[in-house]
Amino acid sequence: MNGRRAQAARNDQVILEAARAVFVADPGAPISAVAERAGVGISALYRRYAGKEDLLRRLCSDGLDRYIAEAEAALTGEDDPWDAFAGFVRRVVETDNHSLVINLAGTFAPGEDLHRASAHANELTIRIFERARDAGVLRPGLAVADVAMVFEQIACLRLGDEARTAEIRDRYLTLVLDGLRLPSADPLPGPPPSVEEVNRRWRFE
Repeated sequence: MNGRRAQAARNDQVILEAARAVFVADPGAPISAVAERAGVGISALYRRYAGKEDLLRRLCSDGLDRYIAEAEAALTGEDDPWDAFAGFVRRVVETDNHSLVINLAGTFAPGEDLHRASAHANELTIRIFERARDAGVLRPGLAVADVAMVFEQIACLRLGDEARTAEIRDRYLTLVLDGLRLPSADPLPGPPPSVEEVNRRWRFE
């Protein structure tokens, strides 16, 4: 990139990081709060994004891109099925993408590009899950939708500063992973969440 384009890319990244922090804390916050946190004028923000929904779609698109990259890495690596599965789960938790899911689902209308990316992410997750399941390293009764719920449960954990939050999430993720890796355990009670139940939250009315 030339100097101007590089600066524009840096400014855009600052805006996205500010938007993530603002909307994870308060999904109902106005777009002006993003401009204030990013240290840019509201006109500069509107030159990049038509409005709040446009910015939310970009945030979720970037999150899906990171998720897909981690899933592809898990599938192309040489780790055994359990290490690939557990490593993937840990890396996704570390990216904290699901803080966006639990805070932004249903607050805007996803575009067709987000639906396609979400479907691709789900396909990759199914492949990772099925490889671990077929290798016999997962407890009986699990479904791929359970993995999505685990991500969201861990994302709900927030204590103090970022370092402490990372510690507490790592603690409970370790407990969850131990629970997932129990091939001789009793089947889980009740059915797993259906695709319709998981997707219902993204309906915007």
